[in-house]
Amino acid sequence: MSAEAFVQTSLYFLALINPASKVFLLSSMDPPCRRPELLRIAVTATSVALVILLVLSGIGHFLLHEVFRVEMYSLQVAGGIILFIIGLTAVRRGRFYEQDLHGAKDISIVPLAAPLIAGPGTITAAISFAATQGVAITALSLTTALAVNFLVMLMSLWIGRILERFHAFGPLIRITGLIVTAVAVQMTLSGLSQWLGPILSPAPAE
Repeated sequence: MSAEAFVQTSLYFLALINPASKVFLLSSMDPPCRRPELLRIAVTATSVALVILLVLSGIGHFLLHEVFRVEMYSLQVAGGIILFIIGLTAVRRGRFYEQDLHGAKDISIVPLAAPLIAGPGTITAAISFAATQGVAITALSLTTALAVNFLVMLMSLWIGRILERFHAFGPLIRITGLIVTAVAVQMTLSGLSQWLGPILSPAPAE
């Protein structure tokens, strides 16, 4: 496992997890979230999402290929399309999650753990990276990205106040939405290229 591959994979997962969306959600809760409650939410959401992603990175390829007869490129195309819709929504409306969460009692599992952390893009990437680069580096990269996201969630109230002071929430969400959209397009194109590769490059005649 090279350090460069580890850093690149961790940053890729961090981009898909998108800590900015967690800051927006946690800092805009009504009533405002107290620090002990924020810690509980962050721990629960991170733990549940980590278990989901580690399990799927370990057995996801087997389930897809052997049980559901789904090829990896199909998952990449489907995940890319869903992620594109999420990113496009953020670019157009300035938010990643549509549901009104005002007055919600517990958001640690839904929507934080899933789908905002362990979402379609992150799950697709976890399964595909585990199949191509190995489960060990995928698990380590996922854990690192989730640890960074956990720290950002703990500081979300402080970060939110700063962003609100400079009216930067809207632009930040739209910029990160654009990045997510670009990642989704690349994910879809990668899946399509794997599907079209054998078709466009037929085996040479014997």
